Amino acid sequence: MKKIYGIIGDPVAHSLSPVMHNAAFEKLGMDAVYLAFRVSKSELEDAIRGAKSLGISGLNVTIPLKEKALSFVDAEEVAKKIGAINTIDFSSGTPVGYNTDGIGSLRVLKETTGEIKGKNVLILGAGGAAKAISFYLDTEGAKVTIANRTKERAAQLASNLRNADFIGLGAELKKHINASDILINATSVGMHPNENATLVSADMMHPDLVVFDIVYNPMETKLLNEAKRAGVKKIVDGVKMLVYQGAASFKIWTKEEPPIKAMEKAVRDAMIRDY
Repeated sequence: MKKIYGIIGDPVAHSLSPVMHNAAFEKLGMDAVYLAFRVSKSELEDAIRGAKSLGISGLNVTIPLKEKALSFVDAEEVAKKIGAINTIDFSSGTPVGYNTDGIGSLRVLKETTGEIKGKNVLILGAGGAAKAISFYLDTEGAKVTIANRTKERAAQLASNLRNADFIGLGAELKKHINASDILINATSVGMHPNENATLVSADMMHPDLVVFDIVYNPMETKLLNEAKRAGVKKIVDGVKMLVYQGAASFKIWTKEEPPIKAMEKAVRDAMIRDY
């Protein structure tokens, strides 16, 4: 019997997770399919219960559902500490929540920058992805600063970390970017169809900054384009994080080693076709 997996979010039509996971299933010869389901916050509890009743094997959870979904699953300890999930496994009968966003981002940054300990990292956003990323970076010994439109949300997230600070998105942002080694956009700003949006412009960056945008659609966001204009030497698009967090979810669901190269190729090929 074919196993069904999927992603829930709102919006979700832009997601390339189906392309990525279906490529993995094909590569491994698995009888499975991965679909996208648009689910609003008000429908989330019903959606998770319905998925369990229908025999769906696993779900990914994307914006804006990652934090609220925690209330409707039996979350593992790291996800509880983060306060958000992006993966649900139904194999035990009870929906179990995990968070692989932080795992994915940490792997990307280690490949790009090497040692994380002691790095000054500025994270834009205080939502589910920012929570996961900041948790793992804090655990690795980075000095994390959370920048968010709502300063109170940034303060709340920073208070849950060992070595973190918080700021708003006003005039103080440029000063903190100047003092940062790594800048991470963990918001949806710049995501299709709002490709011309960015929270940071070229005049706010320095060439030695690592700029990492978790948005992968489009591959070259406005932020990354501004980073190129600023002469930034290390620029990281969101595809790697999509692949690494997806690979971690894949392993949780299937217990199989994910074919990472095939997954990344499928995503990048799809991006080239679409743009």
